[in-house]
Amino acid sequence: MTVFVSREVRLTSRPVGAPVPQNFHVVDTEVPEPTAGRIVVRNTWMSVDPYMRGRMDDGASYIEPFRIGEALEGHAIGVVVASASADIPVGATVVHFAGWREYAVLDAAEATVVDTSRPRPQDHLDALGQTGFTAYLAVTEIARIRTGDVVFVSGAAGAVGSVAGQLARRFGAARVIGSAGGPVKARVLTEEFGFDAAIDYRAGSVAEQLAVAAPDGIDVYIDNVGGDHLEAAIGALRMHGRAALIGMISGYNAAAPAPGPTNLYDIVTKHLTLRGLLVTEYADRAPAYAAAAARWLADGSLRTRQTVVDGIDNAPRAFLGMLSGANTGKMLVRL
Repeated sequence: MTVFVSREVRLTSRPVGAPVPQNFHVVDTEVPEPTAGRIVVRNTWMSVDPYMRGRMDDGASYIEPFRIGEALEGHAIGVVVASASADIPVGATVVHFAGWREYAVLDAAEATVVDTSRPRPQDHLDALGQTGFTAYLAVTEIARIRTGDVVFVSGAAGAVGSVAGQLARRFGAARVIGSAGGPVKARVLTEEFGFDAAIDYRAGSVAEQLAVAAPDGIDVYIDNVGGDHLEAAIGALRMHGRAALIGMISGYNAAAPAPGPTNLYDIVTKHLTLRGLLVTEYADRAPAYAAAAARWLADGSLRTRQTVVDGIDNAPRAFLGMLSGANTGKMLVRL
């Protein structure tokens, strides 16, 4: 068998506050020959995602923390270059969870063969993958869009938010408002993703700008940010409004717990529903969603943007950039 040398990113230390390059290091490793039922994958693309910041802390959560001195992990796609499995041959393209490395050795059961003849391989880490699926569940299951709804999406220029806004429109929203950081991203929301209005949260108060964009209030809030965005949305939600709480990136790097919204009693007086979302609870629905999203990408009714960084050595930089808003759409690393 050909011996492969793989480079992988390991966690050197746990961040305190915002991660820094010194929390990571890249090492060379030799890839072992696959034993029965296992495969070797040459990763071609890997994803960096906000939830990974939480895994760098040593605390109980819905997913195990990363281990110091070991390779990080996350969604990736690649080509099988060696196989000891009857189910997945050499040459197959697979999606799996052993990213942050150039070569992955894993059980065949941990990989999913995908068709890349129409969607691009990297789309399986974006609109067809967990980020797109999260957006879909937010607008169809957690805060179900109804015909005529006014919808506000925070972090709308990111991978989840940009898809959520478009799907909200698809499923009946009458008006879709998004927030983004800076005038360039705000223009992308309206000119490329079809939002009706965009809020530049760097330009002033989110609550004041939302009151202008939705003077009669909103029916649905899709939260990727938390903080002042969540407080503004609670204030703007009308009676019986709904919110899907996906992420709160504004507080991920906080060294101490951030104070919550000051208007939580509005949830009581306006009979609001705020509900959290983890896609792991709905994994059985992912294949059907991916098939539908592939059609939407093909016919142009779903648009995506991707920010690409090249090389495993630059994966930490991509991750840090994503946390600070350097990306429009999905942040990906091309290996």
